[in-house]
Amino acid sequence: MTSPEPILCTAFEGDRCIASGTLPDVARAAKEVVDRGERGPVLVFDGTTSQPIELDLRGTIEDVLQRIAPSDPSQEEGTASATATRRGPGRPRLGVVSREVTLLPRHWAWLAAQRGGASASLRRLVDQARRADSGGDRVRQAQDAAYRFGSAMAGDRPGFEESMRALFAGDAERFRAETEAWPGDIRGHVRGLATPAFADGSLPTSDEERK
Repeated sequence: MTSPEPILCTAFEGDRCIASGTLPDVARAAKEVVDRGERGPVLVFDGTTSQPIELDLRGTIEDVLQRIAPSDPSQEEGTASATATRRGPGRPRLGVVSREVTLLPRHWAWLAAQRGGASASLRRLVDQARRADSGGDRVRQAQDAAYRFGSAMAGDRPGFEESMRALFAGDAERFRAETEAWPGDIRGHVRGLATPAFADGSLPTSDEERK
C-alpha cells in the first residue's frame, strides 16, 4: 500500500515566513515561535491552494505531531482486505462511484452505441475534457491560491485591489508593480503562487533585479 502524499505548507509569523515544507516540519517551527511568545499571529497555508491550515499547538511538540499524524495505514489496509473478503469473487470495483446522470434520449442512444457502453464512454469524455482544459485549470488554481493568500496577508495593504485585478487580467507587469511595496516574504510568496497564472509562466523582473 502506498504512503499518502505529504502535505506541503508555509507558515508566517506576522509578515515573516518562518517555515515551508511538510506539515510536521512547519508545525515544529510554528510551535517554537508560539512558545517563544512572539507577538505576530502565526498562520499556516496549504502550499498549493493557500487554504488556511488550523494547527492545535497546545501541549508538547509530541502532542502537536500526534494530532496531525495520519491514521495507521495498516489498519486501513486491514479494513480494505476484510471488505474484499466479504465481497467475494468477481470484478473489483476499482473505486467506481455510482451517481445519477440525467440525459435526453438521443444522448443515451449515442452513448449506448459507443465502444464499451454508456459508462465507459462518459468516462472517456470526462478524461478528454480534463486533458484539454489542463492549462486553464492550472491558471485558475494559481489565481485562486494567490488571491486567497493575498487576501489573508495583504488585503489591507496599498495596491492589493489593483494587484488582484492584474492577476485575473493576466497582466504580469502590473501585478509585479502593485506588489512591490509589500513586505519581502509576503511579496515573494504571493508572486510564486501567481506565476503560473501568467501567459509565459513568469513574472518580469524589477529594475533592481535586472542589475
